[in-house]
Amino acid sequence: MRAMELRGVCDLSVCREPLAAAERPVPRPGPGEVLIRVSACGVCHTELDEIEGRTPPPLYPVIPGHQAVGTVVESGPGDGMPGPGTTAGVGWFFSSCGRCRFCASGLENLCADFRATGRDADGGYAEYLVVPGTSAARIPDGLDPVLAAPMLCAGAVGSRALRLAGIRDGMRLGLTGFGASGHLMLALSRHLHPSTPVYVFARSPQEREFARSLGAAWAGDTQDRSPEPLDAVIDTTPAWRPVVEALANLAPGGRLVVNAIRKEPGDRDELLRLDYARHLWMEREVRSVANVCRSDIRDFLTIAAEAGIRPAVETLPLSGANEALLRVKAGGLRGALVLVP
Repeated sequence: MRAMELRGVCDLSVCREPLAAAERPVPRPGPGEVLIRVSACGVCHTELDEIEGRTPPPLYPVIPGHQAVGTVVESGPGDGMPGPGTTAGVGWFFSSCGRCRFCASGLENLCADFRATGRDADGGYAEYLVVPGTSAARIPDGLDPVLAAPMLCAGAVGSRALRLAGIRDGMRLGLTGFGASGHLMLALSRHLHPSTPVYVFARSPQEREFARSLGAAWAGDTQDRSPEPLDAVIDTTPAWRPVVEALANLAPGGRLVVNAIRKEPGDRDELLRLDYARHLWMEREVRSVANVCRSDIRDFLTIAAEAGIRPAVETLPLSGANEALLRVKAGGLRGALVLVP
């Protein structure tokens, strides 16, 4: 099978082709696993964190990609798994121990033995991949694989962030950063909380225009002040400055949810601007989103299918993976990039 491999850490400001094309044998599923023929795989900013070493794979080479949708073509021994012919998707969650207190309570994303698709195990930048059957989410009928792919991470983790933000209908929500996850959170919030105005902060004029076209009540630059204090802000950026600016936009009792696996170190000194009275006082709080649970994926797919939520996507061939990663690094995208083997 054709695949794109990551063979080591590299700096994308210097390395323009972080992935190498490879030919590999088609993997075979073991007990409790399924083999999926990949139809589409979304490109995520977390792949940049893997490539640049902020959350590196434990072994090389590895096939990245954790927003893969395809058809189950073979199942290993086991009960309750999706059978051949099922359209299934695989997100960042690959596996966990299944025994600890977090797994027992449905918080397998916090398990110490959490393993990620495309980092700790080969992912979807390939024609086939093998995953645990319990980690393969059934794609609702009629949902195009290309459109479903970004929902497996950008949509699912955005849904989790929106829930952790504690937003109720009529409260004021801010989104800082408006890429693949941000535009799906805006659509989801408008569906779940129709009376909630959404304020978007983004560096790119194109992203701000995109946000307004999707129904944002207001869109401004990252350092702008919102027209009114916000009850919650969800940050999806790789930088630190938006975190500091978002705290200044919170109303008393407001909550900032940082929706990122890692932050890039380039502007870490921005944290020195934190002023207790301006940014943290009045019971403001900060939460992080850690990975994603299988239930987040299933729930978002169900809501998206019922509500007609669809991402804006642009497709590239599998061989265009390096180009796609560099474009994600540059920012300013309208929605998500999806690789089609």
